[in-house]
Amino acid sequence: MTNKEEVQDKRHLRSIKTKQKLLQAAREIFLTEGFQKATISQIIKKAEVGYGTAYVHFSGKEEILIVLMDHVMEKFYQIAEVSFSPNSKEEARDIILSQAMDFLKMAETERNMLQLFEQAIGISSSISTKWNAIREKFIQRISEDIAYAQKYGLAKTELNHKLVARGWFYTNEMYLWEIVRNEQQGTVEEIAKTITAVYTGGLYQTNE
Repeated sequence: MTNKEEVQDKRHLRSIKTKQKLLQAAREIFLTEGFQKATISQIIKKAEVGYGTAYVHFSGKEEILIVLMDHVMEKFYQIAEVSFSPNSKEEARDIILSQAMDFLKMAETERNMLQLFEQAIGISSSISTKWNAIREKFIQRISEDIAYAQKYGLAKTELNHKLVARGWFYTNEMYLWEIVRNEQQGTVEEIAKTITAVYTGGLYQTNE
């Protein structure tokens, strides 16, 4: 490695560390102050970095929150990304139930951050736009799973897989926010089993 490469490497590592310090500081400030009251100045002070350095990485608190949203929602998306190649409708239901259960349990685990996201979605157009993009990513993944089931004769082919996917995600999202607000009726297990039964009962063939 040349001296120039060593210098670039050290700068890159410093840049990564600075960004991580800002994200960690932002997380703490956001959870303490709430999105609306939190300021970029508070975050920079907490992170103990210079203003000029901070603005190299983020233009403001909204951009920081969007990165934090990506980090949290990636955990949810890993659930959606579970391999879906069932050989029977029963196997499909088991996979879907497991995904619904894990998705809603993750809402419990990430309740504090999701409360923050919900607050920000309501007051920031850029955060709202980001949430819509996250939503569409999930819907696209679900749509692919439904199309697979239709292709192999497990699900009803007369149904529009994109519309079904949208309805299924919105159902899960509604319960996610209820859990985040501690407003849910019943346990996560009851909710997951109920919505999965209704969803798969309508989508999957009743006879082999």
